[in-house]
Amino acid sequence: MATLKHEHLIDLSLTVDFAGMLVMGQTPAGLRRIAPVSGGTFSGDRLNGEVLPGADWVINRPDGVMEIDVRLPLKTDDGAMIYLNYQGRFLAEPETMAKLAKGELLQPDEYSLAMTAKFESGAENYLWLNDVVAAGTGEQTAGGPVYSIFAIG
Repeated sequence: MATLKHEHLIDLSLTVDFAGMLVMGQTPAGLRRIAPVSGGTFSGDRLNGEVLPGADWVINRPDGVMEIDVRLPLKTDDGAMIYLNYQGRFLAEPETMAKLAKGELLQPDEYSLAMTAKFESGAENYLWLNDVVAAGTGEQTAGGPVYSIFAIG
């Protein structure tokens, strides 16, 4: 049986405009909100640059889990454009989720933030990203999440 390999791809730091969050209201899936991502940075051995404006389509499910669905354009240091789409979930105890809802900064051991990511690019130097299977973990910060993303395979 082959051994599953993984390598660090990028660290991704997002700036979220929490004050600009749009509340769609309670839907059959849960409380739907759209959080604007105003920017950020990404860095790794083969990939560095800035995050351009995008958004996180958030659902707080009735069972207390927060689902994330983020879509972002990335611009590399050499000017190439990359589309990043990732889904994941934020798990925490109900009292911790209540603290998060009030805008409080949580301790990393109070929650679990994990995601799977897909990259798309038409830029010659980054075509390899189209075949990457990626997963990552994140931490909450006052300005937005910070992720470590790994290529799996």
